[in-house]
Parts: sequence; C-alpha cells; structure tokens
Amino acid sequence: MKFKRFLQGFGILAIVLTLIPIVAADFWWIRMFDFPHIQLTILTFVALVSYFIKFDVKWWEDYVFVTIISACLVYQIAKISPYTAFAPFEVGKASEDVSKRDEIKFYSANVLQKNSKFDLLNDEIKRKDPDIILLMETDSIWMDQVKEAVSKYPYRVEAPIDNTYGMLLYSKLEMIEPQLRFLVDDSIPSIHTIIKMRSGKQFMFHAIHPTPPMPQENPSSADRDGEMMFVAKMARERKLPTIVAGDFNDVAWSSTSRLLKNAGRLLDVRIGRGFYNSFDAGSFLFRWPLDHFMVSEEFRVVDIKTGENIKSDHYPFFIQLSLEPELAEEQKPKPPTEGQLKRANEQIEDLLEEKAKKGENLGQ
Repeated sequence: MKFKRFLQGFGILAIVLTLIPIVAADFWWIRMFDFPHIQLTILTFVALVSYFIKFDVKWWEDYVFVTIISACLVYQIAKISPYTAFAPFEVGKASEDVSKRDEIKFYSANVLQKNSKFDLLNDEIKRKDPDIILLMETDSIWMDQVKEAVSKYPYRVEAPIDNTYGMLLYSKLEMIEPQLRFLVDDSIPSIHTIIKMRSGKQFMFHAIHPTPPMPQENPSSADRDGEMMFVAKMARERKLPTIVAGDFNDVAWSSTSRLLKNAGRLLDVRIGRGFYNSFDAGSFLFRWPLDHFMVSEEFRVVDIKTGENIKSDHYPFFIQLSLEPELAEEQKPKPPTEGQLKRANEQIEDLLEEKAKKGENLGQ
C-alpha cells in the first residue's frame, strides 16, 4: 500500500505540473512551468506506466486516477507533437530551382555576457559565413572581440549594454532605415530594419530579446509578453515579408509564443522539423527551445540547425531561408481570431498597467 501511495503521489505531481501553466496568470513561478514540457511529458508517461504496477480493478479511485493522468499525457503530447517529425511542415522546403540571390543565411547567438571564449564564436562565424549575424547578451567587450570576425559586414546596428541585454546586428546585405528601439524598457533594446536581398527583394526583420519571468529579472511575465505582443502587432500590420527572431526567453509551445505567431500571422520554422533545443547548453536533461525564427508565408526553409557549443548557456541557431512570394498562398497562416487579438491586446494593457504602477514609461 505504501508503494501504491508513493506512485499516486508521483502521479499527482505530474498532474499538478501539467495544470499549473494553464492558469491565466503572469507570475514567474507559474510561467516557469511552460519550459520543461518535454521533461514533464516523460514524467507523466513514467507516472502512468508505473501506476499500472499497483493498479487494482476493484477500486474506483484507480480508474479515476488513471483517467486523469492519461488525459494529462494526451494534453502534454498534443502540445509538443507539432515540433516533431510526425507533424507536417508549417514552413515548407525551399524550391530546388530557387535562385541563390533569393536565399539568405542567418546566424543567431546568445553569447552569455560573462563568457570569455570569444574565439569559439569568431571561428564559427567564419565557418558558417552567414549573411546576417544577430548576437545577444553583448557588451562593449564582446563588440570589440568580434570586430575582426565581422569586418566584412558593412551594415550594422550595435547596442552594447552590460546588463545582459546588449544586442549586435551585422549584415552583408543592405539595411534600409534600421531602428534601435526600446519597446518596454530603456535598457532592453530591439532592432527593426528592412533588409534588401541580392535579388533586390526586401523584407522586414525584427530582432528581440525580452526579459524572462524569473525572480532575479521580473516577478511577472508582463514585460516579456507585452514586448512580444508589440512585435506581433508590427508583424500583423506588415507591408513586406517579415521575420521575427531572437532569444524570446520563452518556449515554442507556450501560450505567449503561439499567440505571437497567431496574432502576428506568422509561421514557426520548427514545426514539423524538431525541437532544436538551444538552452541550457550546459545541461543534458533540462533543455528547451528559447531561440526562435518566425516568418511570414513568403519564406521557405533551405536548412536549419543548432550551432556548435561556444561555451555560452545557449547553442547558436543557424537557418537558411529562401524568399519565394509566388508560393505564399500554399502556406498562408489563418487570420487571427477575435479571441487571439483580444488576448494580445490584454497582454499589452497588462504591461501598461504594470509600468504605471511602478511610475515607469514605456520605451521608444
């Protein structure tokens, strides 16, 4: 009986951890349970299988317990299954005959500000030879250390800040009207620019790195969620093909990331391809996808992979895309529902209310 009670406790833990993220609250201790969803799915499966060791058909509580934990497992699998090879691509493969002038290579990396292994990043930049480099957690030391590696990138926006939210953007392709903006805080930068491809086609690029809902950062997820919804609005009102990229400090399957995708009329390059877990590079068990590329329907995927270990707590993210607007109708996202737009606006309003309580103004 004691062993059975232990298994019940194990199962109840799996059930509680499944239900916590469903709560519509932005407290950090709730939102943090969005992250270990893969691990939670495994935990729930183990709890269910283990319980059958002591399952007794005579007791109604066994049937109730197994029914509830089975429902949790189905829910868990449903959330992560789109990011497996069993799901269809949301962003299709690039056409075989697409012109190289319509392809673009991105390299994105959260370098970890205190990391001093500069050569590892510089060497990978040289090997990958991307068209666009996005570096986050970059202070003036990092900007100086990558100077030689990015010397062939004439277009750049640099915001070296020593608060772990510095951002550097380098491009071989022309940037048109680049903007360095501080959407929710005057110390949290984001970069927004039109980029002109070799073929002459243009697209809009938004680079963001919002703060995570953690006690040492923010006690709530309002800043992160609000910034993501500001960018969703920009993407939704786009006049050009659009890419939103960066370390979102949020997992792909969370309600906020999915709302950014849906409210912004965007597509997730991960869906149908894999998790591409980018954080934590220092842990074997606890890894999840925090670094993202979301694109409008005009883009197709040539290649996608995580980069080499650069001694950061994140793996870099490498993606090669093609711009094929003639095929956009084949993967056009559904328009956002009224409910999705309402939730997106509520998250912006929640941010405004929180800033007002603190006597703070939004950034520019």
